[in-house]
Amino acid sequence: MSSSSPPPPAGAASAAISASEKVDGFTRKSVRKAQRQKRSQGSSQFRSQGSQAELHPLPQLKDAASNEQQELFCQKLQQCCVLFDFMDSVSDLKSKEIKRATLNELVEYVSTNRGVIVESAYSDIVKMISANIFRTLPPSDNPDFDPEEDEPTLEASWPHIQLVYEFFLRFLESPDFQPSIAKRYIDQKFVQQLLELFDSEDPRERDFLKTVLHRIYGKFLGLRAFIRKQINNIFLRFIYETEHFNGVAELLEILGSIINGFALPLKAEHKQFLMKVLIPMHTAKGLALFHAQLAYCVVQFLEKDTTLTEPVIRGLLKFWPKTCSQKEVMFLGEIEEILDVIEPTQFKKIEEPLFKQISKCVSSSHFQVAERALYFWNNEYILSLIEENIDKILPIMFGSLYKISKEHWNQMIWCDILHHCVVRPVGETNPTSAEDAPCMKAKWVDLLPVCSPTSPDSTTP
Repeated sequence: MSSSSPPPPAGAASAAISASEKVDGFTRKSVRKAQRQKRSQGSSQFRSQGSQAELHPLPQLKDAASNEQQELFCQKLQQCCVLFDFMDSVSDLKSKEIKRATLNELVEYVSTNRGVIVESAYSDIVKMISANIFRTLPPSDNPDFDPEEDEPTLEASWPHIQLVYEFFLRFLESPDFQPSIAKRYIDQKFVQQLLELFDSEDPRERDFLKTVLHRIYGKFLGLRAFIRKQINNIFLRFIYETEHFNGVAELLEILGSIINGFALPLKAEHKQFLMKVLIPMHTAKGLALFHAQLAYCVVQFLEKDTTLTEPVIRGLLKFWPKTCSQKEVMFLGEIEEILDVIEPTQFKKIEEPLFKQISKCVSSSHFQVAERALYFWNNEYILSLIEENIDKILPIMFGSLYKISKEHWNQMIWCDILHHCVVRPVGETNPTSAEDAPCMKAKWVDLLPVCSPTSPDSTTP
């Protein structure tokens, strides 16, 4: 690589903060934010190449004679193995541009020509890809990095790395691509290094990696079990050790497609992955960053095997958030997705513990939690399940509904929600349910006028 001035010591920036700023938390936070904005780009640590080579333009492939194109193609691949330091914005400008143009040419060449990916080229192709993308990822500039609020550190050498990923995808998707030859070079070690790159802070790179890994999984049958095992290991380290990995959402998205293709009956290892890995992942601090993909994977499993519904819901209830309302809303959303695909026979197995939790949620002092729980009654299929099992569910729910009508801080809004989401559908479809339970009859009669839209009480906070 080109030489560049060494970075300042890690503590140099913090040393510049005055004593008063250390006391004032708001000032300190603003200083840190300004520092992060100044260093929005970072560069991974590539393997040392010794003295930096200066590149010289090679003839265009389209201008070469057909019997010379293959040799020229390999020369260009070798030329693109030379790496440059993009943190130094003024060094090697000519060589950087030559490499960028060459990479563009290679992408175009394999995309538009047939018969160019021959057996002798595989070694040079994989060598060039490996030289450019496999590197030690830099530590985060911000130890308190919050992906939901902070801007990620982008890869400074992206102008070259992006084109290498483009070339890699064209290579994998080419009609000339032969997995039987490529497996000599794209092996377990290669895949392991590829998976490590999913921890890149740069979302652009993770998006390319997601597509690349999906293509490899589809084309290399012999690597499928290894890929699943390594993803399993990454998730276990994430849950129980590091609590940090940037590419969780992307890996879960790949898994969603993989799970969808599982043959029936499901293997024991797949069921174990669901219960021992995916369900415990709900405890992660950064759940919001990947919950949509995680919930999709869980639902995919349940659509494959309905008998997994009971242990999954009991697992979610076990890990139900106690102090984080944002997580509770996410859990409720996932429960609704599960109930959308649940079989009535499976519903009966979990209705009691599930609605005990839902009952707690509807009486939550946090508005969004209570509102999200009550919206279950807007789902026609869930409502039909409730109606079929009203004798068991209503006694569980009634105490919370009555408490809301009398004590909740936002009476006007809650009376409206209760009338449209709970009282009307349950009262009209099963008008005698409350009367069948003498201990609740008086409260039920009292609840209906309170929550009636024509009631004087419904307009007073």
